[in-house]
Amino acid sequence: PKNLSILLKGEQAISLDMAMKLSRMLGTSVEYWLNLQKNYEMLVAEFKLQEELQKEKEIFKFIDYSYFCKYFGMPELPRKTELQIEKVRSFLGIATLKVLQEKNLSVNFRSYSEKLSLSNIINANIMVQIAINIAVKTTGPIYNKKKFEQVIQKILSFTCQQDNLVELLQKEFLQAGVIFVALPNLKNSGINGATKKIGNNVMLMVNDRRGYADTFWFSLYHEIGHIMNGDYQITFKEKNEVENNADSYAENMLVPEIEFKRFIGENKFDEKSIRSFAEKIDRDPGIVLGRLQKEKKVAFNNQELSKALRRKFVLDIRKTGEK
Repeated sequence: PKNLSILLKGEQAISLDMAMKLSRMLGTSVEYWLNLQKNYEMLVAEFKLQEELQKEKEIFKFIDYSYFCKYFGMPELPRKTELQIEKVRSFLGIATLKVLQEKNLSVNFRSYSEKLSLSNIINANIMVQIAINIAVKTTGPIYNKKKFEQVIQKILSFTCQQDNLVELLQKEFLQAGVIFVALPNLKNSGINGATKKIGNNVMLMVNDRRGYADTFWFSLYHEIGHIMNGDYQITFKEKNEVENNADSYAENMLVPEIEFKRFIGENKFDEKSIRSFAEKIDRDPGIVLGRLQKEKKVAFNNQELSKALRRKFVLDIRKTGEK
């Protein structure tokens, strides 16, 4: 009686032993009872999936599905939300979109902010997951810090490069065991970059969030600074000691401090002077302008110099072989 009571309340599944006893008592087959149990479990699972799907739909509202269509060849599937969710799940290699709500899902968030929204967390996790999926499919030598130091000196000469830049950077970084992933920015990610150890390699991911060559290079060297300091996490633009150290590293690598002090000592910050100095140190002039603005030698709202010296920079990975 006790076992039957528990069974009837749905607090216990029908075991093989119970199915055999019920079949003897009621003159039915063992399979009849086992099939009832199986069908019940499938129905419960279906209910749970529907509940899960409703929660996923709430998360999906924060995701720009067109990003996946534009850059990764997903079908558009207009007004077919459930199919879109299925495609995103499969592409990211996750069982449910719910995991995208988790801070520190795949890579620790380097810093927290009360202003960090759920949308930021979801979309930052997506970008990092895409980068990780690309990185784990890439084979390279073991990370070598000395070689990496040589590479980051060499690529400073690439700042004026426009054609095939991503491919050039990927090739150089890979020699040092660093897997470089450049992604177009995903709306509302709020992310500037991320670094992560993957096996014997290091993943370095940056995006084109600000849309200019100088900010791309600053983000790149900011993340390089974190790698040099052994700091592997996601970067949101916040001010703390760790981020300030990475900023300083990027500033001094991109614009050598001694030469920069000589330049600002001349107190000439017109277009011709900036271009001349940029050419002397073999840098994109937009990088020099950015440093001058940071040091308050040139106003951030100086549209004339910005228009003349800053280059638009928008990644399209369909042209970089990363599709």
